[in-house]
Amino acid sequence: MGAAENAELGGLQDEEEMVAGTAPPARKMQSLDFEHIGSLAAVAESLSPRSKWRMALRSIRIVIFQAKINVLLPFGPLAITLHYIPGNHQGWVFLFSLIGITPLAERLGYATEQLACYTGPTIGGLLNATFGNATEMIISIYALKNGMIRVVQQSLLGSILSNMLLVLGCAFFAGGLAHPDRDQVFNKASAVVNSGLLLMAVLGLMFPAVLHFTHSEAHYGKSEVSLSRFSSCIMLVAYASYLFFQLKSQRSLYSPIGEEEETTEDEEDEKEITQGEAISWLFVLTIWISILSGYLVDAIQGASESLNMPLAFISVILLPIVGNAAEHASAIMFAMKNKLDITLGVAIGSSTQISMFVIPFCVVIGWMMGEEMDLNFQLFETATLFITVLVVAFMLQEGTSNYFKGLMLILCYLIVAASFFVHVDPKSSKYSVYRSTSIVISSLILKVTRWLNIKA
Repeated sequence: MGAAENAELGGLQDEEEMVAGTAPPARKMQSLDFEHIGSLAAVAESLSPRSKWRMALRSIRIVIFQAKINVLLPFGPLAITLHYIPGNHQGWVFLFSLIGITPLAERLGYATEQLACYTGPTIGGLLNATFGNATEMIISIYALKNGMIRVVQQSLLGSILSNMLLVLGCAFFAGGLAHPDRDQVFNKASAVVNSGLLLMAVLGLMFPAVLHFTHSEAHYGKSEVSLSRFSSCIMLVAYASYLFFQLKSQRSLYSPIGEEEETTEDEEDEKEITQGEAISWLFVLTIWISILSGYLVDAIQGASESLNMPLAFISVILLPIVGNAAEHASAIMFAMKNKLDITLGVAIGSSTQISMFVIPFCVVIGWMMGEEMDLNFQLFETATLFITVLVVAFMLQEGTSNYFKGLMLILCYLIVAASFFVHVDPKSSKYSVYRSTSIVISSLILKVTRWLNIKA
């Protein structure tokens, strides 16, 4: 009897073990299957045409209708319409094109910021500077195509001045007001490297100007252009080396201060559109800016005459303010969030990119087009750039910022703007014709006098 009872108990225990041991895994497998099927259903739903249309409409709502500055978008089509209406409307075409490009440049900066959320701060700052300068590059290529070399030179110079003084000054000022109890800190090492590159750019721009104004060219009219093309190639090599140094060789040098303390929750909150949508918007906005830039460049000369405004002021001050709208908005936003390293990557990085890449690139493109684009930006412009680089380098040497430093940079920009408003460009003014004619006549008189003295 005891043996039989033990056998029955053993059988019951085996049944209990089978129930306890095998049944739950079966339920677990069923739940995993349901979860797998649910995830596949979610993927299928996201790939359906209806879901794609919903995502596209959501992206359009965020990028186009969410920003209040987009109320200026209709000025772009209005400028194109005025261009084809008979009559002299160059001043209005220029103003409406200028206003129409402003929201596009700001939205270009927004799309770049969204893309930067997926790439990290270093590459994000580089992307912001690159696409922020897309407007200047497009305007410069259109101007080069029309033979407006001085407009190219002055607009690129104005972009550097605007980024270094106005954009950086407003960012420091806004960041200082948002954090009034302490100085904001940024990576001083990366700022020093950018300052060195800017000084190298000043070096490349200074020697063609010095060669021209000292009349010490070996071949008059040719040595200046040849030196500019050689220096441009060297500057492009230097900028490529800088990118390798920044992104590959010494990445730790450019890591933001306090990066290890930051959490990814803020970055997830900032992601409003997907990576693919950000790339698509960059493509669409760049095309629309390039279309408006063509009408803007065609109307510059007529706008200068109808508005009674110096061409140098339009090229150096007005065009860069519109072109730098993306950098302006993003630099201020990052400074108020106490992300000064990204702010410097946008403002100073953009200036470095224009001086070491965009300007030499335009020289090479002009060389291919048969236009004698050179690095002689004239004495007044070169001196302004040199003093600006020195002022900003002194501001960055401590590695800290506050609202007073920002205020000083803004006031310096106002002085520069006033200087270009009263400046007459020697290459575009009627006085240059009289001056060159008088120089030629004087030299002929001297040669005839010497010849007569020799004969006597």
